[in-house]
Amino acid sequence: MTTKHNQSELTLGFMMGTTYRKLSMLFQSGLKEHDITPEQWSVLFHIDRTEGLIQKDIAKRSGKDKPTTTRILDHLEGKGLIYKRTGENDRRSFKVYITEKGRSLVKETVPIEDKVTEEIMNCISSKEYELLMELLLRINNHVDQITDGE
Repeated sequence: MTTKHNQSELTLGFMMGTTYRKLSMLFQSGLKEHDITPEQWSVLFHIDRTEGLIQKDIAKRSGKDKPTTTRILDHLEGKGLIYKRTGENDRRSFKVYITEKGRSLVKETVPIEDKVTEEIMNCISSKEYELLMELLLRINNHVDQITDGE
């Protein structure tokens, strides 16, 4: 493998970025008919799993910054997939909830995400997959620590 790629392709950041884009494109092709992007889907998925989250928590769970999360939430709300309620204790914040339409979309599209994972499992073993996930989580947590979770 190392003989087929130049050295810049072997850096961790480059390989992770390239792999992410390819997986995202694969996922996007399955989501296309549902009129939702992988970025929007990941936010909607987290809202479906835990309703009543505030934007800051949604951003953290989905790995997005606050401006990107705001834009995605506005799109999802415009599509009728979520709705917002002003916070009881802080009128400046709001909690986000999924609509039935949003819940139905998540239910229809989770198998598409599962299929992407299955496709990856065609080229690595279950043990390798578990190790990969463990290492990615460790890297993710370490980067959170050195950046104060920004």
